[in-house]
Amino acid sequence: MTAKKKKIMLVLFGTLIILCFGLFYYIRLRLSASETLTIYGNVDIREVQLAFYDTGRILKIYVQEGQRVKKGELLAELDPVRFEDAVRQAEHAVAVDKAALENAEITYKRDEALAKEQYISLQERDNALAALKEAKNKLKADEAALSLAKRELQDAKLYAPQDGVIEDRILEPGDMVTPQTPVFTMALDRPVWVRAYVPETYLGKIFLGMKAEILTDSYPGSVFQGWIGFISPVSEFTPKNVETPELRTKLVYQVRVYSENADYRLRLGMPATVRIPLNQPYPPEKPPLTMD
Repeated sequence: MTAKKKKIMLVLFGTLIILCFGLFYYIRLRLSASETLTIYGNVDIREVQLAFYDTGRILKIYVQEGQRVKKGELLAELDPVRFEDAVRQAEHAVAVDKAALENAEITYKRDEALAKEQYISLQERDNALAALKEAKNKLKADEAALSLAKRELQDAKLYAPQDGVIEDRILEPGDMVTPQTPVFTMALDRPVWVRAYVPETYLGKIFLGMKAEILTDSYPGSVFQGWIGFISPVSEFTPKNVETPELRTKLVYQVRVYSENADYRLRLGMPATVRIPLNQPYPPEKPPLTMD
């Protein structure tokens, strides 16, 4: 065999090897793609409207828009003068009732002893007993009124119900409020979820608790770990703002892919890509966080 033929054979052999490797990786890529469901959606969060339990005038507001707050943190308070006066009046009424109850007990014990010796009539003893019961009932009612007044004084302060971010500061100090008037809009951004839609043909391949990966254009190269936390029991047509005209008539199911969002980088409305490996064992592992 001449040197030229050997060279041609080596080139052909090398080309064959390259084609084999290329075919291997192509088949592997196709198999990998068939085992992964890729869907698209947007990041969603919960929002709450925070309001006082009572009517009054706002005295102080302690937080600004965009500020992150912790559960139990004081956000605002009403002018407490009216509520403090109500507490003092209720405390005075309870003190008077206790003195009246003490006198009624003394009177009843005395009249009971006198009635046994027939120094007074049974009617007078029964009147003393009725007065004692009335004094007890009045004390109980005024103690309940005192407890309510103290509760209303506590409710003059507005606290954060959960960790989150102050999204909107709607009112300002000096504004009058009622229980129906929100003071803040608060975003509860941990966990968050991606709202996406799964074709009906894939519905039997996913289940609650499956692990998923979330990717966004805002953080190229970053992968946020998540899990499927909701699969809609009701089908719907593909939302018109999501898919092409050809796919708008196809039935899909809404899913929510939750993420712990520990670093708070996932934000409301952010477009996201979700990858769900379909070869996961059942039952799934418990997710790191659950919705309250």
